[in-house]
Formats: sequence, structure tokens, C-alpha cells
Amino acid sequence: MTERLHHMAFRCRDSEETRIFYEEVIGLPLAAAMPIEASATGRAVRVMHTFFQLKDGSYVAFFEVPGAPFEFKAQHDFDLHMALEADAEDVERATAAARARGIEVRGPSEHGFIRSTYFRDPNGYVVELALKTPIHDSFDAEAPKAAHAILAAWRARNAELAAATEGA
Repeated sequence: MTERLHHMAFRCRDSEETRIFYEEVIGLPLAAAMPIEASATGRAVRVMHTFFQLKDGSYVAFFEVPGAPFEFKAQHDFDLHMALEADAEDVERATAAARARGIEVRGPSEHGFIRSTYFRDPNGYVVELALKTPIHDSFDAEAPKAAHAILAAWRARNAELAAATEGA
């Protein structure tokens, strides 16, 4: 099995604007900034690759590619978001910092095993700070036991609905 996440990488409009959000609002320190001047195939490029470190040593990373087309748009939570585990102090600090800057904050939302607060970064991505609740450990232990059966029931129900729609 793969050991753990090293980094997730996303495009960004502006590396400094992104740094301000992730470092000063979310609280992830800028760990590396790597200008890239050639692709793996040797093609000349102008790219800034930045890495923001989480407490476990993993990273959230970004690529700024000036002048290259990319559709930045506000994402719906169900379409694309990153969820970062945080403690209550992290969430309170990030919420205060975001609100002071006029950044969108939603939540907290109760999901049973986590309590989530959502922020929108300057690129349109949704960032969720997830605070574990007291039942999180039992969720970790029990959810895998039923996951395959729940997914199979979901697929069967969707097939039934699709068949009913086709027949209508």
C-alpha cells in the first residue's frame, strides 16, 4: 500500500497571493519555492513551484505558469476541495485571519466524525479545515467494514433509477 501523501499540486494565478493565503491565513509555512526553467523533455518554460508544509511533513503545492491558459473558477465543494486536518486553535486562528481579510468562510459543518470549516483561496479552490470529533476513532475502525457494501448498494440504486428514467 502507498505510505502517505507527499504533496497535492494545483495551479495558481499568483504565487505571492497564494502564499499569503496559505501561510498567513491557513497557517502552512512556505517550505520551498522552485523556479522551473525547463520541462522534463527539455522544453523551455517559466514556472514557479511552491510548497506549503503540513505538520505531518506532507505538502500542498502550487504551480504558477504566467501567460499559460488555465480556467480558474470557483469550485463547488462537491466538485473539488482539499480537506486538511486541523486542531481547534488552527481553525479559530484561520477563521479570524480570513474574516479580517474579507475571505469567504463557511461553517462549521457537523459531519459526525469531523467538524469542518471552509475557506475559498484566491484561486477559487475550497479549503476545508477538518477538526476530528470524539467519535473519529470509532469511525476509522468501523467505516471500512461497511464501505464496499454501501458502495455496491449505491451503484445498484443508481442503476435502478437510470433504468426507471429510461423506461419513462
